[in-house]
Amino acid sequence: MNLINLENVGKAYGPVPLLDGVSLGLDDRDRVGVVGRNGGGKSTLVSIIARRVEPDEGRVVHARGLRLGYLPQRDAFPDGATVRSVVLGDRAEHEWAGDPRVRDVLAGLLADVDLDAPVAGMSGGERRRVALARLLAPESDLLVLDEPTNHLDIEAIDWLARHLKARGTALLVVTHDRWFLDEVTDRTWEVVDGRVERYEGGYSAYVLAKAERARLAAAAEVRRRNLLRKELAWLRRGPQARTSKPKFRLEAAQALIADEPPPRDTVELTRFATARLGKTVIDVEDATVEVGSTALFRRLTWRLGPGDRVGVVGVNGSGKSTLLRLLDGAVAPTQGRVVRGKTVRLAHLSQNLDELDPRRRVLESVEEIRRRVTVGKREWTAVQLLERLGFRGERQWTPVGDLSGGERRRLQLLRLLMDEPNVLLLDEPTNDLDIETLNEVEDLLDGWPGTLVVVSHDRYFLERVTDHVVALLGDGRLSLLPGGVDEYLDRRRRGRAPTRPSAASSPAPAAKPDKPKDSARAWRARKELDRLERRLDKLAERREELHELLAAHATDYERLQELDAELKAVQAEAEQVEEEWLTLAEEVG
Repeated sequence: MNLINLENVGKAYGPVPLLDGVSLGLDDRDRVGVVGRNGGGKSTLVSIIARRVEPDEGRVVHARGLRLGYLPQRDAFPDGATVRSVVLGDRAEHEWAGDPRVRDVLAGLLADVDLDAPVAGMSGGERRRVALARLLAPESDLLVLDEPTNHLDIEAIDWLARHLKARGTALLVVTHDRWFLDEVTDRTWEVVDGRVERYEGGYSAYVLAKAERARLAAAAEVRRRNLLRKELAWLRRGPQARTSKPKFRLEAAQALIADEPPPRDTVELTRFATARLGKTVIDVEDATVEVGSTALFRRLTWRLGPGDRVGVVGVNGSGKSTLLRLLDGAVAPTQGRVVRGKTVRLAHLSQNLDELDPRRRVLESVEEIRRRVTVGKREWTAVQLLERLGFRGERQWTPVGDLSGGERRRLQLLRLLMDEPNVLLLDEPTNDLDIETLNEVEDLLDGWPGTLVVVSHDRYFLERVTDHVVALLGDGRLSLLPGGVDEYLDRRRRGRAPTRPSAASSPAPAAKPDKPKDSARAWRARKELDRLERRLDKLAERREELHELLAAHATDYERLQELDAELKAVQAEAEQVEEEWLTLAEEVG
């Protein structure tokens, strides 16, 4: 069934039109991803489709009775609102608790959030999850999402993708998260020069089709075509989890990537890195780091070598940003030490943009660091690199204070690269960057010889620029993940398995007649529930530790017997505590 039609829609802010004569249609089975450069009109398009903005010309027609859910980029809530009032409104508890969809949304997005907590003062990630829960709780015919993964961690993004796929609702989503696009969409719209170009398939298919168009078009820009071919080469030789996902036949891409070199010549870059760095880069030795009364790291030992390219993932609050600050010397360990090589030239891209002087011009801000830089085997000028990262023509003379958040992020990264560091620490480098700029950044990093540590929620970026992934799981240690992000998510799910049953998996309590409750007794019951939940969490952590110890002592028979006995005892206690939790939860409910 047709849901929405756009007929010759135009919209302009200033002299240049963002949309010009756009005609589109959305059906009830469409799952469309919207891509394009920042400022190119993506958000304008979806806000017009959702009737939040009126077009200057043309018209937008909605099907009668259309239930449309719209998620804007910025989350707005009424003054004094609580999580409960925003997500559930005035619905009775037995009503929403009996709805499987609502329970799934609460368990997936707000399991660690108090429903009676005020929204004001929450972090950006918590506010985004509340906004998503408000959108996903009711029934919808069409969901229009503008950057839904902003401020979300990898686990929340993974849950959202699985939820949207299972939900089956028509979908229109703007995002720079390429993994998310491949997971949830089967069509792609590219907003470019006021037009909307349409492609079948998700992001991978879009890359293939766009590269094919560029190859056949004699007037296409050579550099742009090569970037797309390189992107295809990456998709083809990526992890097995990726090669099983593309929506197109890989055989069709062979002609495009047959002679394409690897994204990185790992051996050559490591040789350059070794020559510039020496054998010692950064060694963390038995380091303990405490923030207040909390120990983020306990006796952490980690060695970064020349040419290492490491991605870091972890739960919120586990210390990912603190780890980078430990490496660069901004944080000192309370015990142990951090040894840095004598030849290390370190640069740290933090999440703070305040270090840029708002009065300087863009080009001046780069050239004050250096006018020329060598990346790999090629020399680049400041002007050339600015053009690669989207600062073209007069934009290079724009005051830094007039730049958007994404533009400041690009400028911040470029200034770091111009200083020719040989150790690069990147904290959420993909924030506010569009897909084309991400491709350019990835291509620059391909030829950059040095040691790279990246903290990011962008799974595609992590897999693209790093060679292995480590995780902070909240236990004060750093765990190597041979299986990458997929292994991290699997370990997190297994680690939570013994904890309290989620609202999504436990049966809804039957509606009971309202009757007075003893408030003191209810308070004591809730306290006991909290105690049982904390015990379950500790048992889950110990079970995870025992699994790792079993693997580490695989050849020590006596030690294996001891560990196996303890593991069985932990599992038995977890089952008993979980049974108590279920019984008490039923009484409280």
